[in-house]
Amino acid sequence: MIRFLATLCILVCLGASAAYADRESIILATTTSTQDSGLLDVLLPQFTKATGIDVKVIAVGSGAALKMGQRGDADVVLSHAPGAEKPLVAAGDLVDGKLVMHNDFVLVGPPADPAAVKKLADLDAAMKAIAKTGGFASRGDDSGTHKKELELWTHAGIDPKAVPRRAETGQGMGATLHVADERGLYTLTDRGTYLAQKKALARLVVVSEGAPTLLNVYQVYLVSPAKHPTVKADAGRKLIQFLIAPDTQKTIGAFKKAEYGQSLFVPDAGRSLATIGLK
Repeated sequence: MIRFLATLCILVCLGASAAYADRESIILATTTSTQDSGLLDVLLPQFTKATGIDVKVIAVGSGAALKMGQRGDADVVLSHAPGAEKPLVAAGDLVDGKLVMHNDFVLVGPPADPAAVKKLADLDAAMKAIAKTGGFASRGDDSGTHKKELELWTHAGIDPKAVPRRAETGQGMGATLHVADERGLYTLTDRGTYLAQKKALARLVVVSEGAPTLLNVYQVYLVSPAKHPTVKADAGRKLIQFLIAPDTQKTIGAFKKAEYGQSLFVPDAGRSLATIGLK
């Protein structure tokens, strides 16, 4: 009897393994913020349960995610760098783009706020104050957040290389927040990742928020099957449709809202960039 049960268990496990191996899978190239916030850990199991399609997530900076799409190394790209996305859309590397959600960027720093950023209503003035005092953790990874940071320095007329104690981590948002926290530095972060990581951070607080230029938009694209025949277009389109489906959008809007008292992401399916304030 024991040998029979053991044999049966092995056969069941082998059958499950074979079924798993036969399941279709796709690659999603996305930003570290969607991963670090925990949102994908909620959404993707729901997608797999509904469709039987597994999703392998490659979480990198938006720049690297977009390059993966351009090379055909992913099936779907979820990015938050509209300026960098446009040329790839125009070139036909990314197709079937849909607006999924948005949140915003915030400047965070040590509670003592040595640059007195909290007293400044103007974002340019805030960046100039940080540049004068020094102490900034940059992702330095060509991500959407890194691109936004460089945009803010440029708009304020600051050469980021001249900022004292500006350290480039070359890491994702979660890791960069912890570097800033440990060293008492300022940094730019998307609100979602900051809130998701806040309990693990000892000191960082929001010092500047609300400027229109801090809007942070997430869009999803299918990598062009015309340019890259290996792209799993049908499965990729199913993931895109899942992300913009009403039930998924409700899940996005409710994600950790009860825990933090505010939404980490605002659902945007069916809207345009112009309607949420981005030209």
